[in-house]
Amino acid sequence: MALFVLKRFAEFVPVLFMIITITFFLVRLAPGGPFDAERRVSPEVLRNLEAHYRMDQPLYRQYLEYLSGVVRFDLGPSFQKPAHTVREWILLRLPVSLELGAYALLFALLVGLGAGILAALRPNSLLDHSAMTTAMIGICIPAFVLGPLLALIFALWLDWLPVAGWATPAHKILPAITLGAGYAAYIARMTRGGMLEALSQDFVRTARAKGLREAQVVLRHGLRAGIQPVVAFLGPATAGLMTGSFVVETIFQVPGLGREFVESAFNRDYTMITGAVLVYAVLVMTLNLASDIMLGWLDPTIRTR
Repeated sequence: MALFVLKRFAEFVPVLFMIITITFFLVRLAPGGPFDAERRVSPEVLRNLEAHYRMDQPLYRQYLEYLSGVVRFDLGPSFQKPAHTVREWILLRLPVSLELGAYALLFALLVGLGAGILAALRPNSLLDHSAMTTAMIGICIPAFVLGPLLALIFALWLDWLPVAGWATPAHKILPAITLGAGYAAYIARMTRGGMLEALSQDFVRTARAKGLREAQVVLRHGLRAGIQPVVAFLGPATAGLMTGSFVVETIFQVPGLGREFVESAFNRDYTMITGAVLVYAVLVMTLNLASDIMLGWLDPTIRTR
């Protein structure tokens, strides 16, 4: 396992290098520039701005300087927020996105695992069909539809929850549900399938024959084998929750990194875009590695291979 982890960490460097390179040149190929959205300035002022941010240098020199800065954990200055560097702004906004992703993951696990286990215990029953139908609806409804719908019902019609912001626990309920609903649906369907297969295995029948309580059989023996597909899915799912909150943060005005990334893309803030993509890439690879390690802990055959 230690060798496996070391190999995965060794793969981080070339992957991050490719991501930085592609993002650096791709954002500069897009029409417009970081100063086009500002009021029209004289050519002299524009030249001074480009010289200040070293945009007057050849593109390959800008690229090499940016790479040297990344090695020193310096992501450069923000073109649209000159009072802060990109690293400072990411450290300010990233915890909000991670908190939102953690709440959404908790909601997805609680709802998905609960619904999947109950459906597997009563296959082809009304409970099973109801849970799986609800899960299918959750998969089909995207976040940009579910978010405004929840805000309309619970914030505007019923006046139970605030519609936007991130100040109190009540502000965090609707964004977490909106972000985690689709993943809860996937987890529910995979848990049901995995539990149905696990509960039909010989070791479960043996546990029941020994006189163990049904709760012990389901939770201690069946669940450990049945949630392996869920654990394999948790790597990309957690990465998606932590890094895919652009729409949700925009709908509910959450001051996270996803909303900042969208605004920087509109404003052509090159350094902010590249820095955010780099942070997201590190998060995705780290979370996928953690999922692989957990899957190896659950399944001894994976550790052997």
